[in-house]
Amino acid sequence: MDISDVLIRPILSEKSDRVREKNSVYLFHVYKKANKIQIQKAIESIFNVKVESVRTVVRKGKAKRIGIVKGSLPDRKRAYITLKDGFKLDIFEGA
Repeated sequence: MDISDVLIRPILSEKSDRVREKNSVYLFHVYKKANKIQIQKAIESIFNVKVESVRTVVRKGKAKRIGIVKGSLPDRKRAYITLKDGFKLDIFEGA
């Protein structure tokens, strides 16, 4: 897997803003089959920062219905990235 395929997008929400301001943790949607080491290497190489820890959570997709047709949204994997002291990601600062 290529490093650029691991990260899908950053999560910009009110909850992620609170977590970032309080604990200096950044949230990303990542490729579902990526492991913590791949996520850490992708963050360090793309943003030129040092990662202290990576925590991952798989959020199950919601069940949806349109008329009689049942389906569900896809599962998504989130990564909670904690950076070492002195590092920060600028993409979140302007949001």
